[in-house]
Amino acid sequence: MILYNVTSSLEPAAAEAWVTYMREVHMPEVMASGFFIKNQLLRLLNEEDGGFTYAAQYYCLSLEQLDAYQEHVAPALRADIESRFAGQYVSFRTVLEVIE
Repeated sequence: MILYNVTSSLEPAAAEAWVTYMREVHMPEVMASGFFIKNQLLRLLNEEDGGFTYAAQYYCLSLEQLDAYQEHVAPALRADIESRFAGQYVSFRTVLEVIE
């Protein structure tokens, strides 16, 4: 199984709207793509500068599924987030293999 993790650090003024958007719009759209079997949204608690950092995590069965998602679905979803929260966040992505 593959874990696709997107970690985002937000400007404090944007954090509440971003979480609402993720929960109500973005994450449901990602799941509706059919490439993932499970998701979760987490908040980093040990921020040193009082910031807001979240990890959106999505599980899929194979790297091929993730590659297909990244090619066919992700560009439009990323563009939508950027249009709504431009300059208010930075994100980085990691791909992990679930061992157990």
